[in-house]
Amino acid sequence: MSYSSSQDKAFDSYNTEESKFLTPFQRKALLKSLGANLQPEYRRRIEIMLLADMGKTQSQICDILGCSQEMARYWIGVAQAGLAHKWNERPIGRPKTVNHQYIERLKELVSHSPREYGYAFSYWTAQWLSKHLASEFGIEISDRHINRLLKQMGLSTKPKTASPQATEHSKDAGITIGDLQSSSKPSFDWSFNLIQTNN
Repeated sequence: MSYSSSQDKAFDSYNTEESKFLTPFQRKALLKSLGANLQPEYRRRIEIMLLADMGKTQSQICDILGCSQEMARYWIGVAQAGLAHKWNERPIGRPKTVNHQYIERLKELVSHSPREYGYAFSYWTAQWLSKHLASEFGIEISDRHINRLLKQMGLSTKPKTASPQATEHSKDAGITIGDLQSSSKPSFDWSFNLIQTNN
């Protein structure tokens, strides 16, 4: 839901002396752009930053514009960072989710135990990889997509199974109960005493 032309006038009256984040140049440029014939998504970005600059909270902005909390949070952050003049540099639509940095980090995570990153479990699952990467990159992708990426790289979350030769070797290396030797002769007195006390 965008502002109508009567609602645009709300920006005409905002007190520039009470500006929260924007420089006079940024504010002037945004107000000028707001008057142009913009796509609704670009218009909403500008409105979010101007409303934030006027002192509106994230919740108030979402109520006024009908936008998501995430969108409001992002563009308020852009304004706070002093980058409001770059409102049209980020393309509209879903950003490319997986980049080279994401892939490299995925490879790195899979090659290490989750315990090295503070988790209690020993092996990664696609779900946990997705959650961990979302916390680092802010990019959420499905478990299936994680598995697809791993398969493309020849990797897997499944623990490597030992080869048959290694299994045979480990059988020979183990100690069995039969190998243990006792230095004393077995005594059966205690078993007879137990039987008598139980009766």
